[in-house]
Amino acid sequence: MAEEITVIKSEYVTSAVSKKTCPEETLPEIVFVGRSNVGKSSLINSLTRRKSLARTSGTPGKTQTINFFRVTLKTADDVRKEIFFVDLPGYGYAKTSKTNRKLWAKFVDEYLSSGRDIKFVCQLVDMRHEPMESDLQSFKSLVEKNLPVLVVATKSDKIGKTERKKHLDAIQKSLNVDAESILPYSSAKNEGRSELLDVVINSLIE
Repeated sequence: MAEEITVIKSEYVTSAVSKKTCPEETLPEIVFVGRSNVGKSSLINSLTRRKSLARTSGTPGKTQTINFFRVTLKTADDVRKEIFFVDLPGYGYAKTSKTNRKLWAKFVDEYLSSGRDIKFVCQLVDMRHEPMESDLQSFKSLVEKNLPVLVVATKSDKIGKTERKKHLDAIQKSLNVDAESILPYSSAKNEGRSELLDVVINSLIE
């Protein structure tokens, strides 16, 4: 039976646009990456049970900074852990200039290579579609940086249960990962929430 994890506190800390503007405080970090509008902010809100902790938008490219959220977790046996959830700007399509997109890519790469205490990266992909070229490039870059990656297949509630295996198999084949490395998630229904929090807490105690 999965250990019950409770989020007892969550708060926005800061938005960074460079290594220098990241928090000086050192906490374990769980990073969220994905295409614009894949649901990163919605997933963070689902995990923390805060409807507006991370700002959501129907406009791709709304997140234009690295956003840090301090989160306190409590296990069933009352062990407490404090971490950062880190929301990165979406890659792929965004309503902004090519110059801005290059700047985002530069400071995101700088952050991921900065030696901060990143426990693992959640790479979000839309479960309804096969990973796009930008998803493949992002995943490859994370692996090359030796960062542990958990693929989170978002919007799982949009697909019927009989169709899920086909969609998950397509993601698995495209990214060449084990089936256990893909977690279906629905922010609308909080499906996958307890499983993802288990992964988070396990990464802190290993």
